[in-house]
Amino acid sequence: MKSKLRNLKNLSLQGKISSIYILTNILVFVVNVLLIMGINRMSNEMEMVYRDNLQLNELAQALDEVQNSMTDYLNAKTSDSLEDYYRSEQDYQNLINNLTDEVTGISYDRMKRNIKHMSEQYLEITDQTIEAKRGRNVEKYSVRYENATQLYDYINTYIYSLNNEQFISNSENYNELAQTFRMFETIGIGVMFVVIIFNVYIIIKMVETLISPLKALSKSADEVANGNFNIKVLDVQSEDEIGVVTRAFNQMVVSIRLYIERIRRSMEVERAMKENELKMEAHLKDAQLKYLQAQINPHFLFNTLNAGAQLAMLEGADRTYEYVQNMAEFFRYNVKKGDEIVSIREEIELVDNYIYILNVRFSGDIHYEKKIDKSLLQIQMPSMILQPIVENCVNHGIREMAGEGKIYLSVYRLDDMACISIRDNGIGMSQETIEKVLSGTYREEELTGDSNGIGMDNVIGRLKLFTESEDVMSIISEGTDKGTEVIIYLQMREREEDDV
Repeated sequence: MKSKLRNLKNLSLQGKISSIYILTNILVFVVNVLLIMGINRMSNEMEMVYRDNLQLNELAQALDEVQNSMTDYLNAKTSDSLEDYYRSEQDYQNLINNLTDEVTGISYDRMKRNIKHMSEQYLEITDQTIEAKRGRNVEKYSVRYENATQLYDYINTYIYSLNNEQFISNSENYNELAQTFRMFETIGIGVMFVVIIFNVYIIIKMVETLISPLKALSKSADEVANGNFNIKVLDVQSEDEIGVVTRAFNQMVVSIRLYIERIRRSMEVERAMKENELKMEAHLKDAQLKYLQAQINPHFLFNTLNAGAQLAMLEGADRTYEYVQNMAEFFRYNVKKGDEIVSIREEIELVDNYIYILNVRFSGDIHYEKKIDKSLLQIQMPSMILQPIVENCVNHGIREMAGEGKIYLSVYRLDDMACISIRDNGIGMSQETIEKVLSGTYREEELTGDSNGIGMDNVIGRLKLFTESEDVMSIISEGTDKGTEVIIYLQMREREEDDV
């Protein structure tokens, strides 16, 4: 007994509740099955009461059809009436075959046996009548028709008499069965009522046992919520989920007490560290100021490049002018648009300038193709997004491969999103590297001399802030030497063009 109680305590909360539900429902199910079996048995008995009457009624109806179809044929002599006769004759023959032919002491069986024999004789006479009619022997079929009609009347009388006697007997049996059925119904309702009361009692007692530890836990939790951590540790009475939560609650209260004590001890240390931190911040700001002062004025560099472009134009150096002009436009975008929201058009123009500069530097080794949905060019996006991606394609994909490098840029619509795809034919990326890039954990050992210093983690982070979504980019690479595709997903927000 103790071992059973111990096993019950070790059950999970779900197991205990399920056990209560299963046990009570099994009890109700068993009682219902017994009641249904009793009802079905009594229903079958009541159905058997009038089965003989139904059989006799069908027999009388079939007999009428044989007599009527024979009479119709004698009067009309058509193929339809003859067909009706043979069909009704066959139906009647099937019915009389079901009648008993045994010799017993039961009067009902004797009457059925007589009906069967007279019916067989009747069908023989009707067949002869039909044959005489078909042979046009008027005198013969007239005599046989009268004999068949006389026998038909006898059979009908027998069926009627037997039907009445069985009906009287069956009515008495039906009354007895009806009384028994009503008594069984009353007993069944009483049994179901007792079972329901018993189930409710079991459920109330078992649920009360289950939730008593939960009530104690709730009371202690309320004390902790009010700031009282000096409560008594609760007893763990079971190994179910409530027991696990109670044990965890006790551990939490003890941990909070220790944590409060540690906080009190570290207050002074934290104050001292805060003072040191403020001093360090002051030194850091001073260093940052000196660093900014040491930087070259970007506007001076832009103006210098612009002056060089003008000089190249005056001297007729068209290619030098175009190269310096693209450099100036590229640098001006970096200076002015660093923290702005721009359109897709502006970002693509920056990529165009960047590809042009690379092809001048590397003798046109990069093949560049675009496929743009022009209706999406005014969609907003953060600046300096596409150029760092193209830069990564060149530095980590195309430069490390043999043959001509290719970059494909496309802008298209996908449902309610504007998508920008940048694809190269470089060496590709491993799945591990893709996951690191998308999660922001990928770091290069050092930036190349051609890099603008904007990494992919910076690009992804700014896209997430701009779109307020985590799903901003996907990277697809089918394997080594099969290239890489970067897809950016933007919401449909258009940028109004500046007047200047």
